Amino acid sequence: MEYKKYQHVCRIGTSDVGGLLDGEVYVFSKIDGTNGTLYLGDDGLVHGGSRRRELNNFQDNQGFYGKFHKDQRFIDYFAKHPTHRLFGEYLKPHTLKTYKDDAWNKFYVFDVCVDDDEDEEKVKYLSYEEYKPLLEEFGIDYIPLIKKLDNPTQKDLEELLRDNKFLIQENLGVGEGLVVKRYDFVNYYGRTTWGKLIADEYIERQQTKCATKQNDLPIEKRIINEYFSEAVVEKEYSKILNENSEIEKGVLIPRLLNICFYTLVTEESWNFVKQFKNPTVDFKKLRNEVVNKIKKVKPDLFTKN
Repeated sequence: MEYKKYQHVCRIGTSDVGGLLDGEVYVFSKIDGTNGTLYLGDDGLVHGGSRRRELNNFQDNQGFYGKFHKDQRFIDYFAKHPTHRLFGEYLKPHTLKTYKDDAWNKFYVFDVCVDDDEDEEKVKYLSYEEYKPLLEEFGIDYIPLIKKLDNPTQKDLEELLRDNKFLIQENLGVGEGLVVKRYDFVNYYGRTTWGKLIADEYIERQQTKCATKQNDLPIEKRIINEYFSEAVVEKEYSKILNENSEIEKGVLIPRLLNICFYTLVTEESWNFVKQFKNPTVDFKKLRNEVVNKIKKVKPDLFTKN
């Protein structure tokens, strides 16, 4: 098999997951690591990938490939299930540092897929009940189900955010957020898509709505308040440092600015176009708002030593 990247997980409330909550949904913890995938290559060896590319000994992702492609658990698993792909999260320090000491440096599977024999671009998602015993047979870690809900509201999900403590140290808050799945769901665009609810983003948006009248703000500011949270800045910042902890400030700052702006535009443009009904956006002003938000979140970066 060849490398395939994992699907995009969309915010609950956007049209990409419209209708997702209309049925029996599965709610899981979202953990703050780095995305990884393992699968059996045509050479009979276990291959690995990150969210966007295949990995190897020369291009790894925080040691994920080196640690797991020769792990006997996965060698044995794929010997029995050669058409499966395992998608999961490799727990390395990013934004959230409150995980238990023994939780780090493990790969937690959150989806198991089977390639479609008739269409190589498609994969079939196994349900939680289907893949759980398969992983347990080989001692493979996975993210357990929090709860199944019938036709939940967004408020029902927000309540679960407060109880999301998977792998979190006692009395140190909650996890990154939730992922919501419905295994028979196909969205309006014909894609299988999961939804997410991020704790910090939810809290930040609620505070923003309480503190300001959104309709009185420029559209660029409204977009930032809704789609560019402190959690996004911290996550992108941590990714850069994880790649190169010795990076100089003169290189780090422009990279952080560019990556954050790129992420906002590529991942959220369609969402804010729909939400704000085809607004006229000045992207120069939008980028300035991104810079202002980053300066607010990471002020030490912009002070002279």
